[in-house]
Amino acid sequence: MKALVLYESFFGNTEKIAQTIGDSLGSSMEVDVRKVSEVLPEQLIGSGLLIVGSPTRAFRPSPATNRFLKNIPANGLEGVKAAAFDTRISEDDIKSRALRFLMKVFGYAAGPVAKKLGKKGAEIVIAPEGFCVNDTEGPLREGELGRAAAWAKQILAKL
Repeated sequence: MKALVLYESFFGNTEKIAQTIGDSLGSSMEVDVRKVSEVLPEQLIGSGLLIVGSPTRAFRPSPATNRFLKNIPANGLEGVKAAAFDTRISEDDIKSRALRFLMKVFGYAAGPVAKKLGKKGAEIVIAPEGFCVNDTEGPLREGELGRAAAWAKQILAKL
């Protein structure tokens, strides 16, 4: 099976998670890890597994991630297994009550990404996952790369 791990990253954190996921899948299948801005929807043909990651920006996926997902044709992911992840600041680290409330209401990027993948015909094989950064620009929290590797192994187990 061929896998494609796509990501957008502003400060390198989401890229590190994507690379770790790709490395963890690589022993079991052919894996390509790329930025969403480097891939056209027609390049998804032949992929059996698609994993898309985005930093959470204003409670949603990055603009480049949204553009990419929007440009996938209707039912363009039929027969493709998929998963979504994001990078985020943990709700526990948000000091502002108002911002914590907004996070509870609007959420993070991975959920909307998974929903859009599903609307394009993909079969979502695992619940969306979030990986935490210590601040807006990072770095990743200790242990998050290990969690990303474990999450990738969970995906493999569901295929």
